[in-house]
Amino acid sequence: MDDTDVFAAMGIAGFGKTTQKKKLDPARFDKTKRVEIKKPTENTVSVGGGSSLVTSFNEEERRESSEVTPEQEDVQEAHKEAEYDPSEEEDEQVDFPMTHELILQDHTKVISALALDPSGARICSGSHDYDCKLWDFGGMDMRCKPFKSWEPAGSYHIHDIKFSNDGQKFLVISGTTQAKLYDRDGEEQATFIKGDPYIRDMKNTAGHVSEVFSCAWHPKDAQTFITASADSTIRIWDVENKRKQKTVIVVKSKERGARTKVVSCVYTPDGGMIGGACVDGALHMWQTSSNFVRPNLSIEGAHTKGTELGSMVFSVDGRTLLTRGGDDTVKLWDLRAFKRPLSSRSDVTTLYPHTNAIFSPDDKYVVTGAGATTKGEQGRLLFLSKENLEVVKELEVDSTPVRVVWHSKINQIVTGLSNGQICVLYSPTTSLNGAKLLMNKGPPRKVTVEDMSDALAAPTILTPHALPMFRDGDGIARGSKRKREKDRMDPRKSRRPELPVTGPGKGGRVGASATQHVVQNLVRDTTRDEDPREALLKYATVAGEEPQWTAAWKANQPEPVFRELTPEKDEEE
Repeated sequence: MDDTDVFAAMGIAGFGKTTQKKKLDPARFDKTKRVEIKKPTENTVSVGGGSSLVTSFNEEERRESSEVTPEQEDVQEAHKEAEYDPSEEEDEQVDFPMTHELILQDHTKVISALALDPSGARICSGSHDYDCKLWDFGGMDMRCKPFKSWEPAGSYHIHDIKFSNDGQKFLVISGTTQAKLYDRDGEEQATFIKGDPYIRDMKNTAGHVSEVFSCAWHPKDAQTFITASADSTIRIWDVENKRKQKTVIVVKSKERGARTKVVSCVYTPDGGMIGGACVDGALHMWQTSSNFVRPNLSIEGAHTKGTELGSMVFSVDGRTLLTRGGDDTVKLWDLRAFKRPLSSRSDVTTLYPHTNAIFSPDDKYVVTGAGATTKGEQGRLLFLSKENLEVVKELEVDSTPVRVVWHSKINQIVTGLSNGQICVLYSPTTSLNGAKLLMNKGPPRKVTVEDMSDALAAPTILTPHALPMFRDGDGIARGSKRKREKDRMDPRKSRRPELPVTGPGKGGRVGASATQHVVQNLVRDTTRDEDPREALLKYATVAGEEPQWTAAWKANQPEPVFRELTPEKDEEE
């Protein structure tokens, strides 16, 4: 016999009050379900869980058969479950997490930088409205607002944001020459130095001297990162040293002047190589164990000259490189055969230079955004096959997708759009946490009469002597005897008045040092108070009796004979 049955027989239902568990709405995810308005084309797949025609037909059928038997109800329930079961999709359709969407709207211009922390709990976004915003899935409510917003560099666009591998800090790259480091909560930790713009040799400058475009963290070392700039360098930095970089990689171009803008940089998954993409269309790779004098791998004309490459990213195998160019192309490269691309696709419209491309977590697909070809059209999110870059799925969104991030832990796709929206695509069945946390919370609780009555209630009255300033101790909080003695010795805390001026500085000479006073007393000069004639005559007798310098002429020196003056002349004079 079970214990609960024994307690029920004895008349005991439980001990104390049972906490009421919150019941979740089974249809809570339907509010954010995507609805495809346009008809699916050859490459476009409807992601609303079924066509609108089938949905309306099922609704009419349910209305007509409102009176059914219990057996028919069981059949209908089984039919409903089978209809919305994603496992019955066609075999060639891959289950991408994009059946539902959540819109985060707070930016006013295009999203130019987007990053998720390694746990998938927070989003950091940067835009052309000069703002950075931090979003927390666990702390947001249904209003979907960020918990922090700030301007990292005044009126400069945000180019790139990257979280460190431990998730405790992130880098913000703006249009300035300095990278900024923030902690997880958005508090600034360091601003790395800028170099001297008047020095020609870039290896002798302590930092970048021109606009910074991109950054990347070392995959193994959380204290090292790299930045790429328009001063034709990639610099390796240490988090603890903001006064100077560790190493400088000077990128030399084949063009006249031997300089070019480096718009993107990346580490290989094992941290063994550093890659850089330039405006002159070249791709370069350096071994991290080399002296960085010249690249180990290089290819000229990888993309059209003069276009800014949006992103470089390596697959998990460490050999396959994916580039998203500003020349409307997506290309796959193999480091073992770096002369020509493995595959290329050239009909991907690029409207913003920050448009990136990423690999899926299973390393089978490539995801990137494509802009509208004509005015009035919607943007497209393309899912391409890694083998041949053919379109597997195509998803239409409100505006042009610029930044795309597919987080592997929560299995959700976060897309930054050109209208300032952040679209979080997820699936209720295959995704974990993230946007689903907001749906589990439900709408905010309505204000009740009890809440209003508590707010309008009379405030509590405190007796005067209950306040700290009236307690024993003359306003000083009670503490240990040692603390009171220490505070007594502190002139600020004890509010001691200024003492009168005494000692060496008294007598109108305030500020005279003690050393000066001692020196004046030890060596006192009295020549100013003495008559010079008397001082000379004092040595007259000594000089006559004991001459020091004229003693040799004392024997043969004639005695001086002076003429005597007559009284008449004395009177005349």
